[in-house]
Amino acid sequence: MSNKNPAGNTAPNTSSKNPATTSGSPTYKRPSTFQHYKILLGKELRREFRTREMLTSMGIYTVLVLVIYGVALIMASERVDILQMSAGLFWALIVFTSLLGLNRSFSFEKEDGALEGILLVPLDRSVIFLSKFSANVIFLLIVEVIAVPLFFLFFLSNLPMQDTLPWALLPLLVGTIGIAGVGTLLATITINTRGKDVLLALLFVPLIVPLLYACVSATSVAITGHEFFMDMYVPALALAIGYDVIMVLVSWVLYDYVVSA
Repeated sequence: MSNKNPAGNTAPNTSSKNPATTSGSPTYKRPSTFQHYKILLGKELRREFRTREMLTSMGIYTVLVLVIYGVALIMASERVDILQMSAGLFWALIVFTSLLGLNRSFSFEKEDGALEGILLVPLDRSVIFLSKFSANVIFLLIVEVIAVPLFFLFFLSNLPMQDTLPWALLPLLVGTIGIAGVGTLLATITINTRGKDVLLALLFVPLIVPLLYACVSATSVAITGHEFFMDMYVPALALAIGYDVIMVLVSWVLYDYVVSA
């Protein structure tokens, strides 16, 4: 309602509030934990798919190891049962290829100081582990897509195949998850140490012996088609799954202390 002054003129209503003076400072919604995870995982994937440094080095290393296997076993093919040895040879290839990738997984963070910048962000430190762990699993699976057909072509193509051979893919997935979980934690521990490549191997190999034993056993039974397939395959796979659950959870819980140290 307008106010009238003594002269009869109508004065504007000054009771209305000025939006410029009443508007408060903008409020920002803090990203959720899942949003932090997506951002960090996206950063890992974009960087690797742009440079392809880790995937390229792991792929070349896989081919070179397969060539060395072939040269070493070509003269002994008649005296050595390649079928019985194939699971152990394959998992040795996976372990050493994983070590190469894990050594490089924090190379960018160390060189550019990116890890210190991430730690300044108010987020749950375990999200850093989950993003790195997920990225390492994806990269290892990509390399294994190359390694499995090549290994089959080099060593198993001329041997009789069993109906249980596809079951070897399940321990491969379970073993990859365990290797990535333990390896991500240990790679973080050794990132700022001298001789981190050797130190990572010294810590990594003894810790994954139970997982390696279980995966080699399950893979070997699947490849050879043992008479008591389920009796031997299921306990070995259960051991590998139990290892994954325990070690990935332990790595996730401890990561906050490790990365902040």
